[in-house]
Amino acid sequence: MAGNDWVNSYLEAILDVCGQGISDAKKKSSLLLRERGHFSPTRYFVEEVITGFDESDLHRSWVRAAATKSPQERNTRLENMCWRIWNLARKKKQLEGEEAQRNAKRRLEHERGRREATADMSEDLSEWEKADLPSDVQTHGDSIKGTMPRISSADVMENWAIQQKDKKCYIVLISLHGLLRGENMELGRDSDTGGQVKYVVELARALGNMPGVYRVDLLTRQVAAPDVDWSYAEPTEMLNPRNAEDSMKELGESSGSYIIRIPFGPEDKYIPKELLWPHIPEFVDGALSHIIQMSKVLGEQIGGGQPVWPVAIHGHYADAGGSAALLSGALNVPMLFTGHSLGRNKLEQLLKQGRTRQEIEEQWRLYEGFDPVLERKLRARIKRGVSCHGRFMPRMVVIPPGMEFHHIVPHDGDVDGNPEKFDNNPSSPDPPIWSEIMNFFSNPRKPMILALARPDPKKNLTTLVKAFGECRPLRELANLTLIMGNRDDIDEMSGTNAAVLLSILKLIDKYDLYGLVAYPKHHRQSEVPDIYRLAAKTKGVFINPAFIEPFGLTLIEAAAHGLPIVATKNGGPVDIHRVLDNGLLVDPHDQQCIADALLKLVSDKQLWTRCRQNGLKNIRLFSWPEHCKTYLSRIAICKPRQPQWQRSDVGLGNSGSDSPGDSLRDIQDLSLNLKFSLDGEKNEGMDIEENSSDQKSSLESAVSKLTKGAVDGVEKTGSAEKADQNSVGNRFPALKRRRYIFVIAVDCDTTSDFLETTKIVMEITGKDGSGGFILSTSLSISDIHSAMALAKINPSDFDAFICNSGSELYYPSSSSEASELPFELDLEYQSHIEYRWGGEGLRKTLVRWAASVNEKNVDEGKIVEDKSGSTTYCYSFKVKDSALLPPVKELQKLMRIQALRCHVIYCQNGTKLNVIPVVASRAQALRYLYVRWGMELSNAVVFVGECGDTDYEGLLGGVHKTVILKGIGTNASKLHTSRSYPLEHVISYDSPNIVQSEAYTEEDIKASLGKLGIIKG
Repeated sequence: MAGNDWVNSYLEAILDVCGQGISDAKKKSSLLLRERGHFSPTRYFVEEVITGFDESDLHRSWVRAAATKSPQERNTRLENMCWRIWNLARKKKQLEGEEAQRNAKRRLEHERGRREATADMSEDLSEWEKADLPSDVQTHGDSIKGTMPRISSADVMENWAIQQKDKKCYIVLISLHGLLRGENMELGRDSDTGGQVKYVVELARALGNMPGVYRVDLLTRQVAAPDVDWSYAEPTEMLNPRNAEDSMKELGESSGSYIIRIPFGPEDKYIPKELLWPHIPEFVDGALSHIIQMSKVLGEQIGGGQPVWPVAIHGHYADAGGSAALLSGALNVPMLFTGHSLGRNKLEQLLKQGRTRQEIEEQWRLYEGFDPVLERKLRARIKRGVSCHGRFMPRMVVIPPGMEFHHIVPHDGDVDGNPEKFDNNPSSPDPPIWSEIMNFFSNPRKPMILALARPDPKKNLTTLVKAFGECRPLRELANLTLIMGNRDDIDEMSGTNAAVLLSILKLIDKYDLYGLVAYPKHHRQSEVPDIYRLAAKTKGVFINPAFIEPFGLTLIEAAAHGLPIVATKNGGPVDIHRVLDNGLLVDPHDQQCIADALLKLVSDKQLWTRCRQNGLKNIRLFSWPEHCKTYLSRIAICKPRQPQWQRSDVGLGNSGSDSPGDSLRDIQDLSLNLKFSLDGEKNEGMDIEENSSDQKSSLESAVSKLTKGAVDGVEKTGSAEKADQNSVGNRFPALKRRRYIFVIAVDCDTTSDFLETTKIVMEITGKDGSGGFILSTSLSISDIHSAMALAKINPSDFDAFICNSGSELYYPSSSSEASELPFELDLEYQSHIEYRWGGEGLRKTLVRWAASVNEKNVDEGKIVEDKSGSTTYCYSFKVKDSALLPPVKELQKLMRIQALRCHVIYCQNGTKLNVIPVVASRAQALRYLYVRWGMELSNAVVFVGECGDTDYEGLLGGVHKTVILKGIGTNASKLHTSRSYPLEHVISYDSPNIVQSEAYTEEDIKASLGKLGIIKG
């Protein structure tokens, strides 16, 4: 050790450099020191290698070591110090290198993003986007705080209530899966009956209690299964306000909040949400019937005789979102959607759990719709100030969920954290659930860690038990309570829930956690507040370790009872924690991180008290009135839409005289209504294209022809009875009087097969004269006329013609002018489907797309615009080779990236491409006839082929009856090769409303109609 005398000088040099400051040491180079004659190898090494280390007690350690009397011990100590400094310096250099690599990578990503954003920003705007108002842009990205201040006092809420007093809104909420009822909700019964069920029920209840809201309907599935309570089979359930004293509005005859249960799917079976998809069209038809009836009832009560349509239809989760989209399109009213579960976040968590993309795709097939390029494009357009009026972009807003405070009993001890104050109140005995939980513990006075979730793998309860079991200090300081729903027998639970519960029980046994963990079998929903209070009384902590938590209602409830929280950092808890600041966020995959956070809160009493007080101080920001005010304010931003004809007649309630005079008045009212709508469009905030003036002129011209035709038809007819048969105005109500409506929607391989099938169906079903006929096809009206003339079919034998894949609706006319086709266009339907239609901008984009495809495939064929077959709301393209067409989803995604919404349909065996408005389809046209003219959908019989156009699926489901003619349209199967799921997953072939005919002969069709009870024998 005698040769280690350099150590002391080395340490002196280090101390000298530190005394001058790190920044000064970095500025001096070794070369300058050499030139000044002060170069020291030790100092050089210190400056170049060691500078910047962090050793706060270095000087004290050096003084102590230097004062050691034994030279050997002194040198050993000093040498150890040098090695310690060297290791610190090496680690620091390593960390600096890693940070430099991250910064370089970040700079590259930022530069790439900047280039991509620049490319997105440079993209030309459509005329729709240029016409957008700047005031609309704020609704995309502004924070809620900036645009909608929170309610800070009761006075503010009262003033807002006064402003909304005269409004009487009707709101429809939809939540299909799970078991919904107003009281004693069975939360945790299964994976479908969880936080979403509670949220939608409480939302409906709270909205119904808000000023300006007259009625709220929460639509769900009616379940009459023997294994569930009878209350779920009740058609209607009124949701009473939690506290009648808090009601801020006057009640009316039909006002308030209601759960409306619509029967669809298997009648006597409760099925999970994954199996509901084939039955959604049936729900849509049933919900449509309820909304129309309720709109008429409300119209009589508060609408002055005019129907009161919903101001919004709000779907919750994907199944209800699809239903809300169809209802919104059928009724032409605004739609809202809450996902409750984001696929992208779920995908990230599944990958973190070790799943491969192939496994995820094979099991769920859910994530092909997420496109990072599409997301980036939309974000770029939002930043550049393009609102969603025109090229459609969704307006998204985060509204914190609300909760009820009526059941929370304030205690003086809640604020100062003194649990002893609970024990000094002999007038309030302990709730029974307390003793049930305490019986599990050997020391019940220890702080309680509370988790409340069903035993689902996504809730990550096994990781929580592992973290608790492997952390000895945590086990010594706290108990663990797991409220995992209700169970009678583990063997009777679902497979995944039973597996999780068994895993937890095995972990309890593995770590010998008996006396430390409580897991009661039963609890009532009304006892949940008592469980929170027990945890708060013991100065415990609430934890939500889920892999991803969309909302986090339990976190809000826990905070309201004075419990600090430990929550996942994925999803809604991040926003909740930002507002409440009452706990810690953790990585749900990091077991040690969970244990450390829990230990920190239960061991640090000052931190626990601060988190408790923060939660209690800020929790009122999550009240239901606050949530509903923000919610209703967002609805007010939506452009009000409703069926346009409601101004001119009473719709389905108009069942008066069928005289020619009434018919004439109907047509004149139609004309006046349409002119008023056209003239007032701009003032009402409707979207208008650059060629709107031309469209207006053409529509008014068409209306004039329609009116003139009706007048001439009445004047030329000597008999009122004959006029009724030929007048356009009186053929519409005939749809309501038909015993059956036969819809021929067969997509045949050839025109001759199409005509032959039409003749057979008409021959079989038209003998008694009580049935009506509708032709539903991708052909244009001129093609239909030519085909009928060829087959000698009289157009007047039909009640309606759904043309161009559902973008146009015609009725037969008595016009005798040679230059005109014997059809009348339904202008109201045109107005009905024009929402978000891209117009000329969409057409130009499609033309550019077709040109790019043709350039890449010069020898294979061409995709050319069919100008003669195109109309205002249908852009048609002729396709020489169907192999050139990408999958329908890919083309729709391409248009979506350009912020253009449309419905793409490949038809006529891939030789034609129709692009129509997103709310239009052949199936939706049938619903329009029901809404507009009262055509009973349950009396409709739809004839389809074995396969058909790419809109084929939409024609099969619903309350109408369907006859599938085997052997027809088989060549169209090539259009569906890109479908990634079996048709059985979306179509209920075992439904009694669907029958399959062995062939399309007269005998087979008769047999099929006999099975449906349409004809006898």
